[in-house]
Amino acid sequence: MNVALARLLHGVVALAALAGIGLELAAAITGGAGAAPTHLERFVRLFSYFTIDANILIGGVSALLAFRPAHDGRLFRPLRLTAVLSIAVTGIVFHTVLTGLRELTPSGQLANFLLHTVTPVVAVLGWLLVGPRPRIDGGTIGLSVLLPLAWIVYTFARGAFVSWYPYPFMDVGALGFGRAVLNSAVVAVIFLAMAFGLRLLEKQLPSAPAA
Repeated sequence: MNVALARLLHGVVALAALAGIGLELAAAITGGAGAAPTHLERFVRLFSYFTIDANILIGGVSALLAFRPAHDGRLFRPLRLTAVLSIAVTGIVFHTVLTGLRELTPSGQLANFLLHTVTPVVAVLGWLLVGPRPRIDGGTIGLSVLLPLAWIVYTFARGAFVSWYPYPFMDVGALGFGRAVLNSAVVAVIFLAMAFGLRLLEKQLPSAPAA
């Protein structure tokens, strides 16, 4: 029964992430350049959002787990942890800092709901209920921060050339470099603290999924 629940929860996460990304991609394809200077730049900006990247990662990992709920591997462990933490941070940051900043179309509202609420909530719930675990050790935590750190470096490096940042709390032009980096560092610390928190919590939870 636990395996069946695992397949269901992982499948819901994969579908929600895919649907949300699909809606955003369709809007980018049909909506022209929008606020970007060119149509190509709009696509680059779309995939520069941490929200999109986190949903791609959790969607791919969850799709694999929907077929093999107990999947494991040296590379898969940090990817799974990165995915869960990234999507959790996505939901937390959006609902505490970013919600209500833009007016959205009905399609945009649905995509927003899927990417920032449904996927984060079900993904975290899925980890709590069906794992897979145990999977987290110190090495896994260390590797899990590499992709988010790479995204931060990419965002500031690209922003220095194009003067565009995906989120207001990272906008060097509006806040100054020091404040923007400090804000990003706070999010990074939260990410790392959550990683250690999941490691401690995992030790208290039973192995999952169970047949």
